[in-house]
Amino acid sequence: MDNEEHNIWKRMFDAAKAVQFGRRISDYVEAGEVAAAIESSSGRIYTGVCVDTSCTLGVCAERNAIFNMLTNGEHVIRRVLAIMPDGKNGAPCGACRELMVQLMPKDYGTIEIMLDFNAMKTARLSELTPEWWIK
Repeated sequence: MDNEEHNIWKRMFDAAKAVQFGRRISDYVEAGEVAAAIESSSGRIYTGVCVDTSCTLGVCAERNAIFNMLTNGEHVIRRVLAIMPDGKNGAPCGACRELMVQLMPKDYGTIEIMLDFNAMKTARLSELTPEWWIK
């Protein structure tokens, strides 16, 4: 990984960390335990936090960041980074992967996912989701 790529991941990590602060909104809603940053094809970074609800109406941080990107008129994802409550990174869940594949069905394999920021370990979405259910 070259220095420019490292700097992009660092900007994404910092952007996600800046919005990550777990909090109880009500007796039924918590937000911010997980935070995510998405880099779009324009190079802009979008963030989102998880929203957990008692009745499963919540949303993952990655999808929240993707919705933020879509709201701002973009739809092509370059990179994805999520910070878990323990400060470590993790791969997107199946629902988040499915949304990314449906957004970019021909090019989803190009999306780079941060698996471990400290080790700078990444994987392509095609490695995490090798066979999509729609042909």
